[in-house]
Amino acid sequence: MSPRHFRRIIAAGTGVVAAAALAGCASQPRPDVAVRTFLLDWQAGDYASAASFTDGDPGEVAVALKEAHDQLDLAGVRFGLGPLEQDGDTAVSEFEVQADLGIGDPVWKYTGRMELRRGGDGWRVVWDPSVIHPDLGEGERLAVSYDVPDRGGVYDRTGKALVGEDAVTAFGVVPARLEDPKKDITALAELLDEDPGPLMDRVRSAPPEDFQPLVLLRKKDVQRGVLAKAKAIPGAETRSVAMPLTPEAARGVVGEVAGTAEHNVSSRVASAYQAGDTVGLSGLQNVFQHRLAGTATTEVVTLGEDGEQTGVLEEWPGAPSGAVTTTLDAEAQQVAESALESMPGRGHLVAVDSRTGEVLAAASRPNAFDNTGAFTEEYRPGGAFGIVSAAAALQTGAVSGAEAELACESGVEVGGTRFGNENDTGQWTQPQDLTTAFATGCTSALAGLGEATGEDGLAEAAEQFGIGGDWQLSLPTFSGELSASGAAGTAAGMAGTAGVTVSPLSMALVAGAVADGAWHAPRLAVDADDDIAEKPGEDRELDSGTVKELRTLMRASVERGQATPANIGTVPVHGQVAQAEQKIGGKETAVQWFVGYQGHVAFAVVAEVPADQVWDQYALLGGTGFLQGLPVGYVEADYRAPELADEGGGKDAAQDEEAAQGEDAGGAADQAGRQQGSEQPPMGG
Repeated sequence: MSPRHFRRIIAAGTGVVAAAALAGCASQPRPDVAVRTFLLDWQAGDYASAASFTDGDPGEVAVALKEAHDQLDLAGVRFGLGPLEQDGDTAVSEFEVQADLGIGDPVWKYTGRMELRRGGDGWRVVWDPSVIHPDLGEGERLAVSYDVPDRGGVYDRTGKALVGEDAVTAFGVVPARLEDPKKDITALAELLDEDPGPLMDRVRSAPPEDFQPLVLLRKKDVQRGVLAKAKAIPGAETRSVAMPLTPEAARGVVGEVAGTAEHNVSSRVASAYQAGDTVGLSGLQNVFQHRLAGTATTEVVTLGEDGEQTGVLEEWPGAPSGAVTTTLDAEAQQVAESALESMPGRGHLVAVDSRTGEVLAAASRPNAFDNTGAFTEEYRPGGAFGIVSAAAALQTGAVSGAEAELACESGVEVGGTRFGNENDTGQWTQPQDLTTAFATGCTSALAGLGEATGEDGLAEAAEQFGIGGDWQLSLPTFSGELSASGAAGTAAGMAGTAGVTVSPLSMALVAGAVADGAWHAPRLAVDADDDIAEKPGEDRELDSGTVKELRTLMRASVERGQATPANIGTVPVHGQVAQAEQKIGGKETAVQWFVGYQGHVAFAVVAEVPADQVWDQYALLGGTGFLQGLPVGYVEADYRAPELADEGGGKDAAQDEEAAQGEDAGGAADQAGRQQGSEQPPMGG
């Protein structure tokens, strides 16, 4: 049927509404008028009136039409007139049907057929169940069947499942056993604190003899007596099932799966989902919902009087569920989460593979579904930004090298603003060099280099390290922001005290760039969909001479500066600690940092500490615990001493000789410390 023809039919049908209203049950002089009035009343839900235009028992026909509507739980139905052939006192008419099975379900389109006969009272539809559908026979009913695929899993880089199987109780009903469907479904919904509407919608169109799971509740959350009360409701049953719902680790990254009564899914989830479905509410579970959940295969079926399926009238094949593989390492993730347990408040730890930017661990304290601060929290970096600031000063010639003399005063004034030091002992030996100033937390020295470096020089270095870049993961991230301008603003940016904010992830990538000699954008979902593509950005090779100097600075901080507790293991640790004051949640907070790398593992640790409770460097303790907790060989396995990397002719050719000697220079005590930490089972494992 052409679109124009269809529109003409609709217009003609619309014009019949008034005629049908005036005609009532009057005899129909033509078969096409009888067809129109019958279909219009059926479409409007006036089943009694529609039945009056048939030769069947009006009450039985009205019930059959209404039951067909309820059995499919239709959101609506529309009819269009088709060709009509008349042969004397008989006629056959076709009609087009569009049955809307509801939001989230397809529209069922088919061609119907009815016979008509002329008698003493005019034309009437010859009643038969096949008027509802040509393949519906006597004693049969309609139903909608759903075959829902099992939810797919989320895995780490080694194929280990990050989501564990939960023992779940499925509360549901067998529709045929309900004595009073509305009353019984309402009772079950009230018992489980659910909205009865979506539950009733599913039951109406379901095969009556099949168990319909409506509400999922973790067995540990089933309150005493609930099972007995549920089973006392006619038709209600419970089934025990295992479902992947709760993450074993990385809650904020993996995300929350709904489907249990505690989530009130029926009232919180878009209506495209039915009662009893599992739905990702956050994290990767939400982003990859369609892949992980798949889609149900929907069928409109006919059932016999015994409830057995007798035919399939229409089928809409669903999509199978799939898995999501991440770059996370389950062992490193568990160690990271354990390392944050001693934090006095909120904290975050991100570890990346410096060679690729792949996220190995992303932990937050508290370990909650809504805590994604490892990727998104906006912090002042303080002296940790000195890695970027020093790169800017070196590249612009503001300082000639790590050993260049540099005065470290108790404070310095730039552009009318005075800058002090994070580690302000009040006693600074003179003269110093950049390495010593960096290692001891003399941020006033970095601020003093601001004018010579210039805001353009600082901005260029920040860009090289990905700060403020347009890279993105499949989850929300904050890449950082640099807004320093003017002499005082640039000095503040150099010191990391104002005009610059970063996330733990962005600083872990900064450390990774120093480790590898090139900045790599982060990756999290290995097989992200095209429409959820992670935006990697471009890798950026760093100046080899600058990288060599930065490695010297970060190694000195660990060997003889603020970060000496992290001087562990047979592979040299490079890093920097810092503390920046920031108001968080209306309270003055000390934001503590430990940023660094060991082997190919680059990391950033942040601890939020109330300003009046700064008794230790908690970020440094957390980072050290993380490195010690990694399994034996984790950082050692792929470690190549710089002199070996030089032979390969790669970008590591200029790697710091001091770092290369760290394996021997670390000393027996360092080696014992690393082995003592790493020979223990992984923390939290």
